[in-house]
Amino acid sequence: MVGFAERRPLPSTHTRTAATPLPVVAEKDFYSVYFSRGVLLEADVIAQRMSNEAGSAGPRHIVQVFRPGDLGAAAAQALAAALVPQGATVTMRELKSRQPARELSAVARDAASADALVLWLRPEDLKALPAGVAVPKSVFVSGLMGGLEHAPLPPSWRGATHMTYPFDLPAQRVIRMNYPLGWFRIQHIAVVDERTQTDTYLACSIVAEAAGTMLDNFVPDYLLERVEVELSHRIINGYYPRLGLAPGQRFASKGTYIVRFPDPAGTRVVAEGDWIVP
Repeated sequence: MVGFAERRPLPSTHTRTAATPLPVVAEKDFYSVYFSRGVLLEADVIAQRMSNEAGSAGPRHIVQVFRPGDLGAAAAQALAAALVPQGATVTMRELKSRQPARELSAVARDAASADALVLWLRPEDLKALPAGVAVPKSVFVSGLMGGLEHAPLPPSWRGATHMTYPFDLPAQRVIRMNYPLGWFRIQHIAVVDERTQTDTYLACSIVAEAAGTMLDNFVPDYLLERVEVELSHRIINGYYPRLGLAPGQRFASKGTYIVRFPDPAGTRVVAEGDWIVP
């Protein structure tokens, strides 16, 4: 399937997975570039983590929970496709109720004997996780879908939860964030969704800087080449620790952290290791 940008052809910078529900992973798409692969990147990192932990332990049982039609459905399929060939058994549970507390209680009970439970859920569903049941020994949550450090996990679930975090950690990005937040303040723009607004600010800045080096050579292919060059030495990257593109690459941020919540409440997260590029 040829994307809109390829049909025109017009370079297109997609700022976040919520605005572009799923990136079109097609090698022939040249004009569409994204900040990251979104939930598909998270699925790859979880698969790598599970494969490394399994070692020679033999077949594993993984339970995944998602809402049909949401981003998590595609992510769950991608994770299953990576794990099943390695001998894992993957159970897919669709969450359908608008008041899912009872469904999630049943899922938690069924997953008690599983090796891992993976939650591809939004904050409103994470809030409904039952507090009075035995928590599976290993839980993975999509940070992109669940709200990152603001994910409303019940206290009893936080100790067992590992969250994918495809951005720089809060303490490490705080100085860089002075630039977009300061610009919003000067322009009297209310910050109602910090990450979306910051990504949009960043995308506009990158394109403006690239266009400023083109002189009168306003050719779409050349604009993308200039974007690749500009990204190679950018320091102010908003939420991202690093960005980079090269010929044949369409995703500028290629990795993620896996973090845990060290406290029973609050927004503090701690990385469990280095930045992971699957």
